[in-house]
Amino acid sequence: MESHSSTEPGIDLGDLLRRLRRQADLSQRELAARARVPQATVARIESGRAIDPRYRTVERLISAAGGEVRFSCHDPTSGDSTDAGPAEPRQPPAPVPHDELRDQAGRRYPAHLDVWEVREPKEWPGAWWAEWYNLPPEKWPLPLPPATYEMNREYRDRRREAEWVRGSVTVRRVTGTLTTTSWRFVAELPGGDLVGELRAHEQSPHLYWGGEERPGEREIILDGLLVAARHRRLGIGRRLLEALVGELPRAGIGVVRALTQEPGISFLLGCGFELEASRPAALRLERPVNAGRPPPR
Repeated sequence: MESHSSTEPGIDLGDLLRRLRRQADLSQRELAARARVPQATVARIESGRAIDPRYRTVERLISAAGGEVRFSCHDPTSGDSTDAGPAEPRQPPAPVPHDELRDQAGRRYPAHLDVWEVREPKEWPGAWWAEWYNLPPEKWPLPLPPATYEMNREYRDRRREAEWVRGSVTVRRVTGTLTTTSWRFVAELPGGDLVGELRAHEQSPHLYWGGEERPGEREIILDGLLVAARHRRLGIGRRLLEALVGELPRAGIGVVRALTQEPGISFLLGCGFELEASRPAALRLERPVNAGRPPPR
């Protein structure tokens, strides 16, 4: 990544440094240690209190954050320019998404962390111990902060990965390799990594009871819906089920049935299924295992 140094007005060095720090996943203290400058210097530059920082300091900070300093000299009379950097400019670092948020003291939140607004106690990791999630706001024992973040990098990286997966996963129906009465949908990441799968099959109730099959009488039986453990609770299972339901009108099918247990029951109820109390219960017979020894006489 590169940084352009210019005398043009409007260049915000503090904003640029915060962007580079977020991209490099470095705190102010970590960047200062890499650049061998005081942490207070980084803080002053990012807050705009360092009016004219030394060039060498800026160069060391940008280089430590993975950037490059380039100079462009332009002569407005001739139209010629001299560029001391590489010929192909790179994309500038992305803005810090939470840069507009401030804490109670009016300070910015750390650029390299993920910050989110707090509207209710469950969004605040600092209230994990509290038994007041269902209390009305006037009875909350502590005021909520305007925003919060998680210092644990492993947790933060999982959160970022989850956001990427949620926005990148695609769902498609698999055809051509199954029988005409079999249904299969897969959820994939770019590159083809499989993260979820739904399988189902058709049945015609008239085969049980006899008589002629009537239009719209066929049913879908849900055989299974699986999502990789690492990517659960991201809406992938719901998207797979919605893909199946979206195909039903074109196939002339109006009913989907499923046999499951918790947490599958809660999931299907949340997707619009209804309990069918008239259906037979699921039964199980379990016998002790004797490791191959004959049973006692």
